[in-house]
Order: sequence, then structure tokens, then C-alpha cells
Amino acid sequence: MIKILFFGCFLTFVNADGFADVVLSCSLVEEGTGLGGMGGGALFSRTPATLVLRDVPVGPEESLDTLTPFVPPSIPDPDLLLFENKVSSPEIPNAALLLHADCNEQEVMCEISRYTPRGLPESSDPAYFMVSLSVEGLDFSMSLILQTLPVDKYEQTLTQNKLSLPLSQSGTLLTKVIFLVFSDINSVSAPLRGEVLLHCGFKQEEATLAPEVGLEWRLQHRGIGRKVLEMKSRLDDTEGAPVVHGERKGSMVDTAQVLSEGNVSMSLTELKVVDEGTYICTVNLGPFHAQQVIQLRINQPPQVSLSEEKLVLKKTPQTLSCHCAKYYPLDAEMEWFFLPPTETEPKLFPHQGSLSSHRQHGDGTFSLSSHLSVPPSFSPGTKITCKVSHPALDDPLYISIVLESPQPDSYWWVLGFLVVTVLFFYQVMK
Repeated sequence: MIKILFFGCFLTFVNADGFADVVLSCSLVEEGTGLGGMGGGALFSRTPATLVLRDVPVGPEESLDTLTPFVPPSIPDPDLLLFENKVSSPEIPNAALLLHADCNEQEVMCEISRYTPRGLPESSDPAYFMVSLSVEGLDFSMSLILQTLPVDKYEQTLTQNKLSLPLSQSGTLLTKVIFLVFSDINSVSAPLRGEVLLHCGFKQEEATLAPEVGLEWRLQHRGIGRKVLEMKSRLDDTEGAPVVHGERKGSMVDTAQVLSEGNVSMSLTELKVVDEGTYICTVNLGPFHAQQVIQLRINQPPQVSLSEEKLVLKKTPQTLSCHCAKYYPLDAEMEWFFLPPTETEPKLFPHQGSLSSHRQHGDGTFSLSSHLSVPPSFSPGTKITCKVSHPALDDPLYISIVLESPQPDSYWWVLGFLVVTVLFFYQVMK
């Protein structure tokens, strides 16, 4: 198996009609025969390679000064790996995001492997390649199937040495995109009991590859996989309605958009903790298939409360608890602060108290409590604050209580009342 990893990009302006070429520098990675790290040889070997995406549409705001011309070698070299692809049909969604990714210090990553359609021999003509392309820090991800284009046998003079494929007169491997599957999200977070849309779409060349499209959504989590939804439909919609089978209640696709726009996005409602994981969108067109991977994270912010509504100073230490309830995921952090009445900045408690063990509920959420010992040496008016941080919160939650002065014992109140009463009547009787 042969794989290619691409990093970086350069540009060349094609014409004044708003098109540019994107050039990706790369490494050809061939799977080795050794044991990789076990003293038996390297797992992969790498050879420099280049991918050129021709005629990428650009906006009118692009300046010629920002585009670096790409010039192919003046003398074709059969040792060079130079893939040349025209973007026009089918159009690669959001390909313009590649224009300045390298300049913005966003790593462009692409992996290419030799691809064999189902039912065809490995050494078929034309040859096929699977390209997986993404940009670091951007919701840009797609898988493309490239097909090599024929070279006029009267013009063919060179064969690429590593791939044994014919080269054009300029020394490039001519290819076209025949099928692609893409997504505009790499990962998404959604609230417990909420809903989410997992985006996935496909495009194919104008000449239809197959009369029927097949779709499968699968969930993979902690080594366990299961089918979520499956659909089959004729693209011409001439024989019956699409067949959709949802393994998970509340999973659905818009079959009308599948046929009209190639939109195979899946929506999920009433999300549960068990819905979290890696979703794999696989689209099948005849002997071809490609997929996208989307991470779904479930989150639920904590409910925070204190064990006391009122806290009165005593002569002995007393316990104050902060309860953090019904949150997901597990990563919750609790801290205690105090602010004396004579100061303006809160201080972190030197002793943060004790934490209970995590408690997991039937819906998969967690609860945690922190127990603080409040010393009797604190002054009345001191504010005690529990701070809770959690990934589902944009900002930490704070909940506070103010220490109150101790009230006089009821015995002394009664005694004082009696003394005052006796004195009053004594003065009246005089």
C-alpha cells in the first residue's frame, strides 16, 4: 500500500477570471516489510512528492502579489511524483480554504493511498487513488477518489518509476476527481437530551458512477462499533422511495436532499451519554466508497449548591459542603476561597477539604461533593466561595455564603429580660 502525506501550500495565479492553482508539497509513504521498531526495518519509507489542484476558484479580493507561481520542471523527471488534478468537475467544496492555510500557519494534511474499486483487479487501468485531506484548526475535511487520465500513446515518453504509471509531456500524473465525500465539521459538542446535526455530503462527476447510492452511519466508541442508520436509494428516483433503516430511535436523514444535493447529513434527537463517540459516514456508489469521520461529544453543565443556606460562627469547626451534581463529562474541578470583611481580594483556602468519590447516575452523568472545615477563628462577615469549573461551562460557576455572628444564648436573653422587668417594677413601686 502506498500513502502520501502533504504539508504546506503555495499558489499560482492562472488567469484573470478568478482561478488559482494550489500546490501541496508532500511525502510519498510506502508501507515497509519490516517490523517497525522491533529491529526488523522501518514501518514506512518516504519520498518527496507534489500534488497540484488546478483551477481552484478564488474571490475577487485575492491579490496577485500574494500568489507564488508554480513552475513545473523544464525537463520531465520520471523519479518525481507530481500529481495534477483539475478541480472543476466535480467541484471540491471549500477548496479555497487551502489558499492561505500555510501562510496562516495552519498545517495542510493529506494522505493518499492506492485505491482498488470493488470487483476490479489491483493493477487495473485506469489507476485509482484515495485522498484524505484536512486543514489543522479548520472544519475542512474530505475524501476524494482520483482516477488517472489516459495519455496519448504517441506523446507518451516517460513512465513514473515508483508507480509505473504513464506521465504527461510535462512529467505529471494526470488525474481527475470522480467521487468525493466531505464534511464541514471535524468534531461537535451537544447538550444531553438535546439534538445535533452531523454534516456529511458527497459529489460525483457528471457521468453517473452508479444508479444507486448507499449510505451507512456507524458509531465507534471505546472499541465497540454499532450501526446507527442505513439508507439505499436510486439517484434517478424512478423506482420506489428510498429505504431508510434507523437502528437508533431519533436518527434520520433528509432523503429529498440526498437525491437533490448529495446531502447525507444525519440528525440525532434526545441525545444520551451513550451517543458520544466517533461517527463514520460511508457513502457507496457502485464499486466506489468513501467516508468521513466526525467526533460527537456530549456535555451537561453541573448543578451547584451548598449544604447550608445560613452559616453562623461557632466555637468549634463546622463542615460546609459544595455539591456538584448531574454533569458530564467527568472532568469537574472544585476550589474553595474566602474573603475577610477587611480585604478586597479573595484567598485560596490552604486546605481544600476532602472530596467524595464520583457518583454515576443512571443517565451516565456524575456528581461530586467537596467538604470544607470552617475554622472558628474566622471573623463574622467573611465570604466563603465554592468555585466549580467544567468543560460544559463557558465560565466557572461561583456560589457563596457569608459567615454570621453567633447569636446570644436564649438563657441569657430570658435572664436579661427578667432583670430589666424587676428593675422597672422596682422603680415604679418606689
